[in-house]
Amino acid sequence: MKYDFETVIDRHNTNSIKTDLAVARGKPEDVLSLWVADMDFPTAPEILEALHSKVDHGIFGYSVPNQQFYEAVINWQKSEHNFEVNRHWIVTTPGVVFAISCAIKAFTQIGESVIIQTPVYYPFKNMILANDRKLVTSSLVEKNGRYQIDFEDFENKIVQNNVKLFILCSPHNPVGRVWTWEELTKLSEICLRHNVIVFADEIHNDFIFAPNKHIVYSTVSEQAAQNCIVSTSASKSFNLAGLQFSVNFIQNPELKSKFRKEIDKTGYDEPSVMGLVATQAAYQKGKPWFDALKIHLQENLDFVRTFVKEKLSKVRLIEPEGTYLLWLDFSALGYSDEELDNIIVKKAKLWLDRGTMFGPEGANFQRINIATPRAILEDALKRLEAVFKGDEK
Repeated sequence: MKYDFETVIDRHNTNSIKTDLAVARGKPEDVLSLWVADMDFPTAPEILEALHSKVDHGIFGYSVPNQQFYEAVINWQKSEHNFEVNRHWIVTTPGVVFAISCAIKAFTQIGESVIIQTPVYYPFKNMILANDRKLVTSSLVEKNGRYQIDFEDFENKIVQNNVKLFILCSPHNPVGRVWTWEELTKLSEICLRHNVIVFADEIHNDFIFAPNKHIVYSTVSEQAAQNCIVSTSASKSFNLAGLQFSVNFIQNPELKSKFRKEIDKTGYDEPSVMGLVATQAAYQKGKPWFDALKIHLQENLDFVRTFVKEKLSKVRLIEPEGTYLLWLDFSALGYSDEELDNIIVKKAKLWLDRGTMFGPEGANFQRINIATPRAILEDALKRLEAVFKGDEK
């Protein structure tokens, strides 16, 4: 079956955060939005069919995962990531950020330290501070267009701040790194050495550009497996974010018990029935659609790479190893971060994610979402070309 990733669908007036919050967030009403990480095409027909079937049934009562659901999750992890999952490891939550908040409360006390690697997905910071924990950051270091971990700084920060929890972003958003076995092993050894529990946010794990390969954190070693939570979701892979459903793998019974207790305190008893249905259908029947999607994303990446090289030569693309989010460096244009943002938003009428949202290391960067029809992506890049044309000389 041929899937359509090119038809432009108007998302305005659909309660979409991406398109309907522009004015409320201080953006022009006619701004083109490529900021938040959802996609601009419908999910797989096989998922829609399963959702329609549930709607036709007409009853949306309290629901729980069944054997078919667990088998779908287990089979996907095995086939896509060579990750052997036991169904008793699985805990569902209404989202990965919800799970992060629960993990912070389960494994740390008020005032204790949690470490992240900046620039990184900003809800990590938000959840740490909102839960009255101490934020500790270890900056990633960019060398020749590729971000690397400063292991010495990472370990020193852990020791100096008596860190209790590390939130790992793998693959990394926004810099697009897919961590190697060696890098994850080193991180694991440091965390085990200092009794730091690891929460691995692997929500982008299905989006990997060859020849890179995603390594599930808990497969690094048995010791790592017993010291972590691995969290993921079909929401990114199949554009299901609004259905509020994620899956967490917790092999250590003690960690699982503590995590479950924090979930119970929220009053969250049963998962979203539509999220449950959609996730099962995605993992059972969505592979052909997803494989076609990955081809579209690769072609979009190739298009951006060529366009930037030929028409935005002073803008630097950090070559992504994973995710559908690109990290663009505008520093060679010579603008302050504020000036850059104003030009992009007010002159280009383009809404991207400002780099400093991910940490001070993101100054003069912008994050752009390429999970969109080519016509929208081309429009966005041409807007950038128009406003920076004089600066390219």
